[in-house]
Amino acid sequence: MINLNPKIYDNDVEQEAIRVGFGRGLVKAGEKDKNVVALCADLKESTKVEDFAKKFPERFVEMGVAEQNMAGVASGMAAMGKIPFMASYAIFSPGRNWEHIRTTICYNNANVKVVGAHAGLNVGPDGGSHQMLEDIALTRVLPNMIVVAPCDALEAEKATLAIAKHVGPAYIRLAREKSPIVTTEESEFEIGKASVLVEPENPEAIIIACGLMVHRALLAARKLEREGIKVSVINNHTIKPLDQVTVLESVKKTNAVVTCEEHQIAGGMGSAVAEFLAQTYPVPIEFVGVANRFGQSGTPAELMEHYGLGVDDIVEAVKKVIIRKNG
Repeated sequence: MINLNPKIYDNDVEQEAIRVGFGRGLVKAGEKDKNVVALCADLKESTKVEDFAKKFPERFVEMGVAEQNMAGVASGMAAMGKIPFMASYAIFSPGRNWEHIRTTICYNNANVKVVGAHAGLNVGPDGGSHQMLEDIALTRVLPNMIVVAPCDALEAEKATLAIAKHVGPAYIRLAREKSPIVTTEESEFEIGKASVLVEPENPEAIIIACGLMVHRALLAARKLEREGIKVSVINNHTIKPLDQVTVLESVKKTNAVVTCEEHQIAGGMGSAVAEFLAQTYPVPIEFVGVANRFGQSGTPAELMEHYGLGVDDIVEAVKKVIIRKNG
């Protein structure tokens, strides 16, 4: 195991919302570079832009409920040498303002960072209208756009700092609810470099996960290990550009893949992996994600189980793909 929180399998593992890590990272990015600015669509507390706004009020712009306008203003700021982070709920940005992100940001290769908070099912009671399950698909299809889904708050902080240094459009996906701290302060983060978290000798399959699903993938791997089934686990935090080298090296050791994401199966991280492997090294793949459905109201835990994103669902997907591999 590499760079894992030693308490990751414990019931009392430390928890913190991924969006909180982003907020810390944004302040640090602002301290390092005076060109870092922030824009928000009337949600600075929820998106954790609030601390940046308090520390650098002259570098913060409250746009109000105007996500399309926010994209245009951010693009203009980037053209003048600023490094804008534009934050809202993912359902609104990149959801509501997708065309503006496409045309004013990505088409111009503007140095704008799109922050999509409250993504996925974990917003729970807010219901299907606010449970953004399509944002990875929307952003990874855009030329010039980088797409990152951190697995925990520590990684979100590091990812924010890395994205601030990267020149060009980027999207970072943030969850609302507290979630287990998977990595450590010493864990490295590099855009486009996946992290192999578990790699036993002679693994039978590999689980490639992103975001909140990384923790569940680890729990599934531990459960399978107790049943005598060895699997590797990769934290694929950067969905675009995909770390083709690490993915291919790991897949060649197993010839069986399960992808896990809190997102629609269609067009998501699993699709990115499948597209790459279809051209280079076709193997059996099973996808754990939301299968062509909208969300609904419920607790985050209930919804994750209801939509097939539970630990047992990952375990069953691994067993299924091993059967397919062995014919």
